[in-house]
Amino acid sequence: MKKKGLVLILFIVLLGALTWWALDLKGGQNASDARAFNFKIEDTTSVSKLIITDAFGQQFTLVKKDNSWTDSKGGCVSKANVSLILEALNKIEFKGYLPKKSEKKFTELMSTSHIKVEIFQDGDWTKTWYLGPATPDHYGQIMLLETEAEGKSANPVMMKIAGMHGLIDPRFFADPRQWACTEIMALQMEDIIKVKAKFEGESYRNFELQNKGRRFQVTQNGKPLAYLDTTNVFRYLQGFQKIHYEQKNFSLSNKQVDSVKNSRPFCRFEVQTKYERIALKMFRIKSKEEQRNEFGQLVNMDMNSFWCLLPDGELVRCQYFVFNPLILGHVFFPAMESLFPKDLQSIAP
Repeated sequence: MKKKGLVLILFIVLLGALTWWALDLKGGQNASDARAFNFKIEDTTSVSKLIITDAFGQQFTLVKKDNSWTDSKGGCVSKANVSLILEALNKIEFKGYLPKKSEKKFTELMSTSHIKVEIFQDGDWTKTWYLGPATPDHYGQIMLLETEAEGKSANPVMMKIAGMHGLIDPRFFADPRQWACTEIMALQMEDIIKVKAKFEGESYRNFELQNKGRRFQVTQNGKPLAYLDTTNVFRYLQGFQKIHYEQKNFSLSNKQVDSVKNSRPFCRFEVQTKYERIALKMFRIKSKEEQRNEFGQLVNMDMNSFWCLLPDGELVRCQYFVFNPLILGHVFFPAMESLFPKDLQSIAP
């Protein structure tokens, strides 16, 4: 009887030891796993610098100074793009482990092709993200983490952004053209002295607005309009507060850019303020299929976007949606339509 009791006690002790060992091992694995996918930055206000290196070796550096982000030379960068990155840093979360049979393949793949994001907080490097290919369902990214304390994680894991089904890497790019500020004008109504639009081959669309000390005059080819609604003038001038181009040139070669610059613009647009003169040249983009222009006519032109030559000589792509309220004077000054060709008077917007 005593022998059976002793065996039972030994069995209970052994079972307890095995349970403790298993729990301790599991806890150690969890701690290790947590370190492998601890990508999140809890306080993004502490992020002071980001270095992004793409898969082709191109590098771009973002620096925060006095709560404002710039490039490494202090140049303006897109605030919207910075916000998307900071959101990713804060909302990234673990999605799952890769199947064991896939770990080796993706580890080798990421060693040769990845986006590297070095994160600095309060001036010091804290983490580096390595972004690899998309997850099999394309609802996340395969990634590796590196920290000073733990080094680089041994195996990649699948990560995602909380509340979003999609890829993470489109937010991280090193092409400086994609980071450039797109602002052309941000003008206050009271600072605008003169606006002038001149159309090639369509002189009936030409107009000039002058602010003469809170008295406004609009002329069409030098002749004052017979009627002018001051309320419409205010509405028109308020449209200059936030004018951006769509994107920098990603498609034309240097030779093609020169060709566009040497061609005739369809519109020359000029704004004179108390502080500066902004002169723009606008060029049509041909389309393969006919599209309807602002007057409803069928033309072989892209009616969504056009090329615009900025005052500094750079050619950028702009949207008609943004500029039509500025260059289509008859929308705000309908008296202009009396001098339009007869076939356009009935269809002018």
